[in-house]
Amino acid sequence: MSTPTSIPPQHQSHQPGLEAAMRPQPDSGADDYVGSGRLRGRVSLITGGDSGIGRAIAVAFAREGADVAIAYLDEHADARETVELVEGAGRKCLAIAGDLGDHAHAEAVARQALQQYGKLDILVNNAAEQHPKASLEDVDAGQVEATFRTNVFAMFHLTRAVLPHLKAGASILNTTSVTAYRGSKHLLDYSATKGAIVSFTRSLALQVVDRGIRVNGVAPGPIWTPLIPSTFTAEEVAEFGRKTPMGRPGQPFEVAAGFVFLASDAASYITGQILHINGGEVVNG
Repeated sequence: MSTPTSIPPQHQSHQPGLEAAMRPQPDSGADDYVGSGRLRGRVSLITGGDSGIGRAIAVAFAREGADVAIAYLDEHADARETVELVEGAGRKCLAIAGDLGDHAHAEAVARQALQQYGKLDILVNNAAEQHPKASLEDVDAGQVEATFRTNVFAMFHLTRAVLPHLKAGASILNTTSVTAYRGSKHLLDYSATKGAIVSFTRSLALQVVDRGIRVNGVAPGPIWTPLIPSTFTAEEVAEFGRKTPMGRPGQPFEVAAGFVFLASDAASYITGQILHINGGEVVNG
């Protein structure tokens, strides 16, 4: 598994970005991850599963014995690659395109996954967008609405659609961010959504604990995913992750391992918690 210490300057003009265009390629763990059956027989639904952290989660879950459904926006080539990687691990993979911010589509995604597999055991709410701005005055209403629609509303829509079908032992896992804890002066609306996800995770965990369903989250730091070159300038990308104590950006496979742990029986006494995978930055919570 590769962990490069620096990233060459690069930029993509369209968000969400494409993993195929990134150099170096993010490491999803597809070449090295060896599973041990920790998710054998389970079915997972992963949003933003076409690339980046979502792809790495899909690969890791498949190597641990789970069938996978991925939901993504419109990155069809990346999604096909994820399907091939999951199927190459000997598991099934269903790919569903569309905007999860539309509650009707979110309900359709849940319905298609359930029709395909007959059940769901793990929901991973991972899809997100971000748009840096230098000042709050530059963040217009349209941007705020779009960011909350993708990062928060979609999570509510899909979780609500899936929840009636989850049984005791199921897990809901949400991707928040280090920015929810330390803030980000250029990502005000994004950081606000990630703070909302922390509260959503803790509150839902309390609501469903009596049903035997666990709800946890992962707060990544700077991870090398398509969101990075499609968000920042080439010069900013070249500095990405260097300020962490480890001095480098993280790779998607390093985050996926946390999702495997939280989804597995090894985390059976953990709910309402956030796992921090950020290269050594100490944050509260």
